[in-house]
Amino acid sequence: MKYCTKCVQPDTRPGLSIDEDGVCAACRYSENIPSIDWNDRWEQALRIADWAKSKKAPYDCAIGVSGGKDSTVQALVAKNELGLNCLLVNCAPPKITEIGKHNIANLGSHGFDIITWKPNPIVLQSLIKRSFYEYGNLSKPCEYSLWSSTFRVALQWGIPLVIQGENAGLTLGCTGGLGVDGDAMNVNLGNSIAGGSASDWISGNISEKDLRMYQFPDKQKMRDSEMRAIYIQYYLEDWSPNNNAEFSIANGIRVRENVSPIELGRVHTHTCLDSDFHPVNQLLKYYKLGFGYTTDEACYDIREGLITRDEGISRVNKYDGRCGGYYIKGLCDYLEITEEEFWKVVEGFVNKDLFEKDGNFGWKLKVNRFPI
Repeated sequence: MKYCTKCVQPDTRPGLSIDEDGVCAACRYSENIPSIDWNDRWEQALRIADWAKSKKAPYDCAIGVSGGKDSTVQALVAKNELGLNCLLVNCAPPKITEIGKHNIANLGSHGFDIITWKPNPIVLQSLIKRSFYEYGNLSKPCEYSLWSSTFRVALQWGIPLVIQGENAGLTLGCTGGLGVDGDAMNVNLGNSIAGGSASDWISGNISEKDLRMYQFPDKQKMRDSEMRAIYIQYYLEDWSPNNNAEFSIANGIRVRENVSPIELGRVHTHTCLDSDFHPVNQLLKYYKLGFGYTTDEACYDIREGLITRDEGISRVNKYDGRCGGYYIKGLCDYLEITEEEFWKVVEGFVNKDLFEKDGNFGWKLKVNRFPI
């Protein structure tokens, strides 16, 4: 594994670009932020908002929301600063947390209409179980419905504008088909579902009819409707995970409390609030790619100047790939499998090029993460 020399991103992240000086694309973008003409960017956003309003649709824009820090910023900026009449679309995760329920209700209290998109729970449980066994990934099928939901609602209701949050091509450095601008029409080309179709999930007990909520709309139909989609992050100078968290907490969201980084596999408690499956999925990512969510948040904090790279390395060494038994048990109960079966499946996805055996199930990276 090779790491960015400015943050702690490894080259095992799919699609990551690291230049000849050893710097990842996300850090290069971060370096460029001070030179961006943010007044011009905001003027662009205002022009897009005026265009959306001119369409005289039932709503000016549709915004996909979880109720967390980023979607709270998206919704309140669109409503209060761009003056848009917004329809919020919440694609509810399986087994939504009480915090997640509160945060969606909190958004409603700010004066929004909200549609909750709930795929058939029996089908969804089957898809997640299959995805766990076949891909070592719990969120893959959920992301099909997550990314399609807002676009499908917008197309059906004749809403001209879809507002997404951040462009992972910029913040993670994995451009792929996402591009490096504010155009979000290709959001379905992100790593998890790129090149996929809902029909990929047809099986003996799941038909095409069961998967309608998972299919991203036809691009030609969206173009014919003149729909547009943007990443609001592209237009906001102060967009960052920590700034968004501070803003959203001040506007009523709740975060996790009384949980340790060893349990969560991360330091911050303001991320992935609506699902307890995320810590487990990050454990799976760790064993496949050699890094988990502590790496992700450390990279954000380093680029914001909140911690040094050495402090980021220390965090990663302490907490990356950690996941509390509470979250693992919750997933096993949901999938109706034993914890013994869970670890058996996990072991089959351990990247043997990166890890070596260390005890019974224990695996450790073969080499020092950050060689001097």
